[in-house]
Amino acid sequence: MRTMKAQVVESPNKMVYKDIPVPKIGDDEVLVKVKLCGICGSDWSIYTGKYAAEKLPLITGHEFWGVVDEVGKNANGLKIGDRVAVDLCLTCGSCYFCRRGDGLLCKTFTQLGIHTNGGFAEYVAVPWKNCYLIPDEINDYDATVIEALTTAIQASARMDCPLGASVVVIGAGLGVLHASLAKLRGATPVIIIDGNHDRLEIAKKMNAADFYVNINETPDTVTEVFKLTDGIGADFVIEAVGSSKTYEQAFAMLRRGGKLEAFGICASDDMASLSPFEFVLGEKKVSGSCAGIGNDWGIAINLLQYKRIDPTPMYSMIVPLAELEDALHEIQANSKLMKVFVSPEATDRKMF
Repeated sequence: MRTMKAQVVESPNKMVYKDIPVPKIGDDEVLVKVKLCGICGSDWSIYTGKYAAEKLPLITGHEFWGVVDEVGKNANGLKIGDRVAVDLCLTCGSCYFCRRGDGLLCKTFTQLGIHTNGGFAEYVAVPWKNCYLIPDEINDYDATVIEALTTAIQASARMDCPLGASVVVIGAGLGVLHASLAKLRGATPVIIIDGNHDRLEIAKKMNAADFYVNINETPDTVTEVFKLTDGIGADFVIEAVGSSKTYEQAFAMLRRGGKLEAFGICASDDMASLSPFEFVLGEKKVSGSCAGIGNDWGIAINLLQYKRIDPTPMYSMIVPLAELEDALHEIQANSKLMKVFVSPEATDRKMF
């Protein structure tokens, strides 16, 4: 029996690095040898038991790519050795929501690395239909950002801002990708708000926005947004923090008729105060998105292949798979760390 190394969250705050059997694939699956997997905030939430605790024990990690190692008999267009990114969303395809094209709302919605085993291991079994070939023009590190970029692409599509519209992004984590896409769509101006100086500097290196607002220097962000938009307010605001307070600020800085795109995930019992008056007489709107799905992967690959987005300034370090648990704690303690990659093949850390 083949075995592999994997990091298994066995219970809240308990991660075990151990040997387990390599997954056996079905006829409609491929086995992917993981090359790199990015660490996401949700990995910390699962590790600490704040999210999906009922799914433990679990191998987390959903921002992964790898090389096809084994192919099921029904797999089409894939061969051993292909570099692939994987749509982590698993849907039934037959419920009310799936039939109307809303796979993210599927009644049995499941995600690799969040609800079922993912990429913090040497191998992972995935549906072949969820695999997207990675062209040679995309380097190994950029390939690891594909999944994160799909989430911003889905939000951008739902926001649907026209040329020349003003866009505010609250949060300079994944927010730098939201802002970069807004600029690609022709938004003007694009404004990023955050309290982390280092992340705002990364956003500047990516040329992600026109204005960078540090809340430690400009605490009244609502007034600042009205100032930067000639007293009108923002056409669109993306909340990419996940805080009741910033959701309230986002709604307040919208112009009349503006739209809030909800992206940051709050706790399920968090509440924000939004004025019904503004929904009716102010005609403000709210929409939400939680992940990328389907052809969002194809779009992300195209954008990276043709260098429309360069995420390189986001990269902080690579750690061996054996050091994943330490890295999770370090990210919480060190605000300078942004994108951390985990490698099953690495034996030493590498800093960017």
